[in-house]
Amino acid sequence: MHPRYAPYLFGLLLSGLMSFVVSGLSTWHAVGFIPGFLGTWLSAWVFAWAIAFPTVLVVAPLVRRIVARVVRQEG
Repeated sequence: MHPRYAPYLFGLLLSGLMSFVVSGLSTWHAVGFIPGFLGTWLSAWVFAWAIAFPTVLVVAPLVRRIVARVVRQEG
């Protein structure tokens, strides 16, 4: 894969893993460990990932600018 795709791959993996964990914990908190929990969780995760991935792509440049202002530059 060409290095220019690295930010998109990073966003895909980050949003996928974060939405997986958060949707699992949120589903467990909301309904408990019920029969059919895994299906409910995976359904919630797919929906969350569909929102999280484009959000990461749009918000990441803004976050990079904020971090660059907050972090002191050496030199």
